[in-house]
Amino acid sequence: MTSPATMRPVSRPAAGFTLLEVLVALVIVGTALAAGLRAVGSLTSNSQGLRASMMATWSAENRLVQIRLGREFPEVGKRSFPCPQGGLNLMCEEEVLTSPNPLLRRIEVSVFDVDKPGRRIVKLIQLVLRPSPV
Repeated sequence: MTSPATMRPVSRPAAGFTLLEVLVALVIVGTALAAGLRAVGSLTSNSQGLRASMMATWSAENRLVQIRLGREFPEVGKRSFPCPQGGLNLMCEEEVLTSPNPLLRRIEVSVFDVDKPGRRIVKLIQLVLRPSPV
């Protein structure tokens, strides 16, 4: 048997984390949160762009449907007019061009944001047949 003087106390591992481990964990969590915030910001920005694109498409389609239903055969030229949609301040530009076939006209409707007039959001093109005389 061993005497009590030769017995060494059993050392236990320390419970808990060291300061260095806690700091490393905080850096990892902080990096993950920053990446998450960036992703959410990107999604928000993207959804606003999609909404503007959808509203601009509706504005252009409205004008082209108006021409079709009214059986219009517009004169060649270019004109601009406001075409707000869904609370967005939009400007439509309609350009009517001749085609090789004299019975057809090419109509191009471009939609711009009034706040950023140099940026075209959408452009739709349609051919219109000259209405037959009744």
